[in-house]
Parts: sequence; C-alpha cells; structure tokens
Amino acid sequence: MITFLNGGQNGIDMSTLSAVEREVVEKKRRSPETYVYESPAALQFELNMRRRIVEAAIALDASGATFVPFETTRGNRNFWSRTSEGGLRLNNGVLPSDGINDIFRNGHLYAFECATAAVIVLYKGVLDALGEEVFNAYFNNLLLYDWQYDSDLQLTATNNREEAYPGDVQYFKNPDHAPDKPEWQGENAIVLGNGMYFGHGIGITTAAGIIAALNNERVPGSRTSAYLMDETFHPNFEYLRRLSAGRSLPSGAGSSRAYAVVARIGSHNFIF
Repeated sequence: MITFLNGGQNGIDMSTLSAVEREVVEKKRRSPETYVYESPAALQFELNMRRRIVEAAIALDASGATFVPFETTRGNRNFWSRTSEGGLRLNNGVLPSDGINDIFRNGHLYAFECATAAVIVLYKGVLDALGEEVFNAYFNNLLLYDWQYDSDLQLTATNNREEAYPGDVQYFKNPDHAPDKPEWQGENAIVLGNGMYFGHGIGITTAAGIIAALNNERVPGSRTSAYLMDETFHPNFEYLRRLSAGRSLPSGAGSSRAYAVVARIGSHNFIF
C-alpha cells in the first residue's frame, strides 16, 4: 500500500513510467506493508533512482569488467590505485563521477568481486539520478572494496525478501562452497525486475539460475543448496532526494550527516 503525507491518493501517472517503475508501484500498491511518502515527488524520485540502478546493473554486465577474487583486483590506473587488500582507491585529482563512469566505459580494464560490483552499480545509479555536481560534492575519496561504501549512500535493510523491488540488492548464500574458493560463498545480486537478477561473475539470470551457478561451486558431494536470504538492501532514497534538492545540505561538501529518518512501526514504513 502507498500513501502520501500530503493527502494525495494515486499521485503517479502510470502511463509515464518505465516497465521497472511500474513494477515497483504496482507491487507496493499490492503489498501488505504500508509505504508512506512525503509527496508523490518523493515516490517519483525513488522510482527514477531504482530505474537508474537497474540500468547501471545491465550496463556493468555489458561493460567487459570481469569477476575475480580480491587478490587479483585491477582497474584503470589513470583513475584508480589498487590497495594491498584488493580494493580500488580513487586517485588524487580525479572526479568521483569520472572514476565511476570509466568503469562502464572501459570495463575491460577492470576486475573485481561481486560485493564491490554491487556497490559500483549503486554509485552509478546515484550518479545518474543526482547528477555529477551533487555526486562529486558528497561521494568523494571513494574506495571500492567489498561492502565498504560512502556514508552518504545510507544503505538501509529490510528482512523480508517478499518486499524486494527492482534496484534492491539481495544475497544468495552458498553454505557448502568449496573451501578453496571463498569468492563463491555467495552472490550479491541486483534485483532487475520481472524475476531477473544481475550477479557479477554470473550475469543476468533468474534466482534459480544464480542458485544453480553457486551449486556448481559446492564441496563435492554436497546436497546443501545455495539459497536466497531474507535481507534486502537499498539506498536511503529520501536522504538522497534531499541532497539533490539542496534542502538539507551540510555546510561542507563531502561531510556525512543523516537528515532522513526511517522508522518502522509494525507493518508501516514511514519516510520523513
């Protein structure tokens, strides 16, 4: 269920939405959860960012970037420097937007594992939704490594996989992965909509396809299947909307302060 604090009802012209955006709205309207937005504009911002994240996932899949464990991470040295742990740190003097965009333009120069890929997809979606000026002001000093991310991304989690929407990140766990292949202990996947996912190293497929790929990397003889976990992640869309609108900007660019408050009361999600 979707409701608005300003008293609006439908609030969104479905005819103007993309397939991804329509799927989000239709599923939220059918949901037993109640999603409360400040205004239709707040919902529209979320829809746009979710669409951008989905587009970024599809673009990363097509970029030529490859899947490797942390030990062999690599990137374009004109933009990123490899850390001893296997991360990629943005070079001094490089704009964050240029660093992120280069991954999608010159993917053949990049290799990283799936958690890093998921964060890259989220950064690209945020960049495309907010624009370069805002992104560069708040997402500076980037380090691409595992699930380390800029605090302005404000990732939030729910523990109900039935409430996953396009643009969310979900995790497929592989409890019996081969011990000599820790990179296959699971897969961070972007929800694309219409039953499809993107998992770096596996590609674009269904949940069953990801589980089958992970099961191929189990201990020989194992009968314990990989499975989709309940926890689902997404950026704090309202916080990012306020950054974009300049409504709650910190006094200094790049500082991190939480202006949005997300409260869960029973089956109601209130976003202020």
